[in-house]
Amino acid sequence: MSDKDLNKFLKKIEQLNLLANLIKENSHKRRELSNCKNHEEVINLTTKWGFEIGKRWGE
Repeated sequence: MSDKDLNKFLKKIEQLNLLANLIKENSHKRRELSNCKNHEEVINLTTKWGFEIGKRWGE
């Protein structure tokens, strides 16, 4: 894994951890996320919330 890919990988983990904390603390956002029917809906919703989790670290 290149250093660039490693940094992307770590950034995605950071974003996912922040998202996990958000939905633990906010039942409304947790409900919104659980209502998503597919990956695309999850990405669209979390992007609205300011997260960048849609790209794979190697992209």
